[in-house]
Amino acid sequence: MGAGGPRRGVGPPDGGWGWMVLAACFVITGFAYGFPKAVSVFFRSLMRDFGAGYSDTAWVSSIMLAMLYGTGPVSSVLVTRFGCRPVMLAGGLLAAAGMILASFARRLLELYLTAGVLTGLGLALNFQPSLIMLGLYFERRRPLANGLAAAGSPVFLSALSPLGQVLLERFGWRGGFLLFGGLLLHCCACGAPPRGRARRRLLDVAVCTDRAFVVYVVTKFLMALGLFVPAILLVNYAKDAGVPDTDAAFLLSIVGFVDIVARPACGALAGLPRLRPHVPYLFSLALLANGLTDLCSARARSYGALVAFCVAFGLSYGMVGALQFEVLMAAVGAPRFPSALGLVLLVEAVAVLIGPPSAGRLVDALKNYEIIFYLAGSEVALSGVFMAAATYCCLRKQPRSPGATAGAATEGAASDTEDTEAEGDSEPLPAGTEEPGGLQALEMRSPRAGSVGAEVEAEAVCVAHWARQAGG
Repeated sequence: MGAGGPRRGVGPPDGGWGWMVLAACFVITGFAYGFPKAVSVFFRSLMRDFGAGYSDTAWVSSIMLAMLYGTGPVSSVLVTRFGCRPVMLAGGLLAAAGMILASFARRLLELYLTAGVLTGLGLALNFQPSLIMLGLYFERRRPLANGLAAAGSPVFLSALSPLGQVLLERFGWRGGFLLFGGLLLHCCACGAPPRGRARRRLLDVAVCTDRAFVVYVVTKFLMALGLFVPAILLVNYAKDAGVPDTDAAFLLSIVGFVDIVARPACGALAGLPRLRPHVPYLFSLALLANGLTDLCSARARSYGALVAFCVAFGLSYGMVGALQFEVLMAAVGAPRFPSALGLVLLVEAVAVLIGPPSAGRLVDALKNYEIIFYLAGSEVALSGVFMAAATYCCLRKQPRSPGATAGAATEGAASDTEDTEAEGDSEPLPAGTEEPGGLQALEMRSPRAGSVGAEVEAEAVCVAHWARQAGG
């Protein structure tokens, strides 16, 4: 397997063994996003056995999601220190152990600590390294790879929920948790293909001074406040509108089916040479479309109108899921991506803990879903407008110097996908080189059409350099 990984000085293979890494990332993404939601099928049995209310039982999934997002910096430090493979293997064991121990729980507190904390931490230790390795194995085809990997979320959610229901009916919630724990051991197998570690600092907080990163963090915070709210409230909203229970539950399936198609399709679209330099604007468009969908559907009451909402929401939601990490990778570059991702997930955890719970409390207090859809749509639409405006006004004016271009080329060629100590054919990185971020980095990484395009670009850089010398 080591021979299949990219070598230092060669660059991402954009295929080959990278497809195995992509398959592993697909599975990990599916478990990370689908598993906390699939566990909810056991809630009624847990409420009955423990004599607890719905809100107390739902904390199992909430803690799991909080660990998935909130332990991002911890995962960044561990990946930088030990490498992706050991961290992913340990994460798979922790996730499985959490569900297996939860099957013996006698109190809700024990479920919080096992299924919530242990399994959530294990999923986090799998999710972040898989995204890091995906960025190191793909460059030209990275938007498509991100879209295909992101499709794991709706696919696994569509599969795990029915599977959980079958296990519950046949073995009870304890047997279901035990078998789910065995299923999570597949995360260990997914940790086998990638190797290598991400190098700089253990947690490069200096990335917070990058304007592109700051813009992205603010965008993600605003987005996370409202993005997940409509999907969470959709079924109950439809039932209150008089839709039968079966038809109301089918609305989420419509969102899932459209989402499955939208993610890889959007990834392929974003990889086109003409569009790839403008991926931040495409991401902004997806956010704006999602927000406007919420706003326009706030008064939808008929089943046909709700179906139309689900199709539009699934399409825009899939676009957001396919592009969100591609934009971050392009903004900060591969060397700083581990630290940037950890910090982004930490900020997103705060927003996730504020948005959906606040929406639920507003519904209980106001008995009105319309206001919630207006608030959620406004927050997501605002995030899209902010992303586009900040990219246009701030990031597009960053100077593009020949020195930065050379540094980026050197850094990109020396992808940190192998341990330096274990490889004899590697060259040390030049001191002081740093990969540029923001729209400048995205433009530099966009594929060029043949050698003629490369010559034109090189000539333009030289002319700009001479002009600066003459002006100086």
